[in-house]
Amino acid sequence: MDYLSVNQAGWNDRAVTHFSSDFYDVTGFLAGGTSLQEIELTSLAVEGKSLLHLQCHFGLDTLSWARLGAKVTGVDLSSVAIEQANILAAQTQLQAEFICSDVYQVGERVSGQFDIVFTSYGAIVWLPDLDKWAQTVASKLVAGGQFYMVEFHPAHGLFEGYSYFHHPEPDIEDEVTYTENAGDKTNTFASWSHSLADVINALIKAGFEVNQFNEFPFSPYNCFEGLSEEIVEVELPDGVKSCKRYFVEQKGQRLPLTYSIMATKKP
Repeated sequence: MDYLSVNQAGWNDRAVTHFSSDFYDVTGFLAGGTSLQEIELTSLAVEGKSLLHLQCHFGLDTLSWARLGAKVTGVDLSSVAIEQANILAAQTQLQAEFICSDVYQVGERVSGQFDIVFTSYGAIVWLPDLDKWAQTVASKLVAGGQFYMVEFHPAHGLFEGYSYFHHPEPDIEDEVTYTENAGDKTNTFASWSHSLADVINALIKAGFEVNQFNEFPFSPYNCFEGLSEEIVEVELPDGVKSCKRYFVEQKGQRLPLTYSIMATKKP
């Protein structure tokens, strides 16, 4: 099975559904809102810097970083998503370049190097080889550049029946997407589990110094079954804002749902 083509077809289909969903709230973004969440907003300063966003979907986060002063390039496997991203860039008159590419071909398809490489929320599960991924990230950063990622915690997958540890053969599943307008339509996807050790060791082997690793007992997205919601006041760069957090408990204890890593490319 050609896993890349399978996932590309699935994400091309999902992009259409996602673009019109309340979950992604494109209308709110076009009205001046941001799609970025509290974790990344309180961790990453981008003004005046060049930023490469890997697996950017249809560009909401990429363009949100542009609104904060970054010079942005977004990359995604889905040609439909990239078309939508270019439409949004034109509608908002934000400067951005969007490129349709598999992550592993970014070295050939994206020119130059960047101050920051960013990836987030449900990205690396679609990648079979994290060593190659980390090497790709390193190749697109200037010396001393920052890599920042925020991801769903692999421990949560245990409660949905997935392995915590990586296996070369993927999980092949027919899935309904996570947005509220999905209906009963399914798409076939291939995905791979990656432990926290896999992620950190891949970055170290690629020449990164890991500066910070954080785990969080919440997700900013209501995209798993059985989550409870709370609203907290958070100090963001533009002031105190009310942020939604979604959490799950076992025996009264909250489980880790997300994590973040800040790493620097060594000179």
